[in-house]
Amino acid sequence: MSTEQLSASLQKNENLLKNMFKDSYDIIFRNVQMFGEIKALLVYVDGLVDTKTLDNVLLRSWMFGESAHKQDKRSITFDNILEQLFPIASIQTAESIEDIEKDILSGCAALVIDGYDRTVIADLRGFEHRTVEEPSTEVTVQGPREGFTESLNVNTALVRRKIQSKDLKMESITVGSLSRTTIVIAYIHGVANESVVEEVRNRMRQIQIDTVLSGNVVEEFIEDQPFTVFPQVQKSERPDIVAASLAERKVAIFIDGTPLVLIVPCTLWTAFQSADDYYERFIYASFTRWLRMLLILISLYLPSFYVAITTFHPQLIPTNLLLSIAAAREGVPFPAVIEALLMEFLFEGLREAGIRMPRQTGSAISIVGAIVIGQAAVQAGIVSAPMVIVVSVTGIASLITPRYNMGIAFRMLRFPMLVCSGFFGLYGITMATLFLLIHLTNLESFGVPYLSPVAPTERSKLRDIFIRAPWWAMRTQPSGKQGGESK
Repeated sequence: MSTEQLSASLQKNENLLKNMFKDSYDIIFRNVQMFGEIKALLVYVDGLVDTKTLDNVLLRSWMFGESAHKQDKRSITFDNILEQLFPIASIQTAESIEDIEKDILSGCAALVIDGYDRTVIADLRGFEHRTVEEPSTEVTVQGPREGFTESLNVNTALVRRKIQSKDLKMESITVGSLSRTTIVIAYIHGVANESVVEEVRNRMRQIQIDTVLSGNVVEEFIEDQPFTVFPQVQKSERPDIVAASLAERKVAIFIDGTPLVLIVPCTLWTAFQSADDYYERFIYASFTRWLRMLLILISLYLPSFYVAITTFHPQLIPTNLLLSIAAAREGVPFPAVIEALLMEFLFEGLREAGIRMPRQTGSAISIVGAIVIGQAAVQAGIVSAPMVIVVSVTGIASLITPRYNMGIAFRMLRFPMLVCSGFFGLYGITMATLFLLIHLTNLESFGVPYLSPVAPTERSKLRDIFIRAPWWAMRTQPSGKQGGESK
């Protein structure tokens, strides 16, 4: 990247820029004569600039308007041009080729004026982007229907509209030597933990990569422990969730080009919390939260318990039920653990196929496929009917996790849990659970324990973990400030 400075010669600057952007058909160079007396060169990327504003506001006024300094050309200065000849909100200046290149490629228009070694950068970004729509991964019944888009400015504005405070800070940083992706670190000054904010800044500065095209790239660079199935960064497409998280002392990371916003620190308990909890009455919200916890545990343990009890501990099953299971398993050639693993792999395969297929047919085919294949497998004597019931209940329970990346973690854990139960029965499940708890206890997200506030225990924060306390009981924010405007 060149650090060369502009000169006062328009021709020299034009040659410099054309040489830099040679073989780039989408870079537009347009020579203009402002008010018939000021020679200038306009440079921008076709498709990234709002051409309506460029034509109607700037070029039209320059070509058909009259300069206030027309009578005395010598009085025209660079500052006069800045103040009077750019009737748009956002302009700045640049002197180095490096800055000009960065601004042009980010969607701004550069105006190089004859006789000046500075250029005017006009923010005319107007590329096409998706309108604000309801997010598909975080649907609510009564909440707002707005979700983030791929436009960074739209996303930050959606959050700024919900937190209209001067203390909401948004710091910009560029990451990626080729993509030069703009990333915004958002936090509320005086509320967010300063050590977490500084840690986010440091980890962002240490990212060394050519291109950043998704939030997952940033996530893998900044997470504490890469060799774990548990996500240490929360992702959200909803402005209300991001705004609430900022009020809860967290830090949000916006990435240009992706509708997912990263939120840190992240704890295990976000897996049980949904945006709908805060749009329902607290009694119903608390009930559904407990139901969610129960079903997530069922999704993790039900196949393993079935395998352990039918294989190692049949004395724990009532006699009538044991006889029924034994009759159903008669003729099945595989042990229960192999049955369970076959059905789990089949279920995960159908789920992935349903996601990859066109939306109109994916869900229908995955449901029909599960029913047909399950029924055929039972009739063929490959698996037993009770196992189909167990795997079906497990699959339904695993879909209840509000956070998609948390749901993946529990789905993956089901397989080693099955293997442990298949080899060691309930003893294996107990040992696997102890190992899981030790792992969770040692896990951190940006210096915050993953099981916080349960371990270590912070009583003041427990009211929003196992139950959704009423708003009037949550007037004291996690930061210690008084207020009731956030979750």
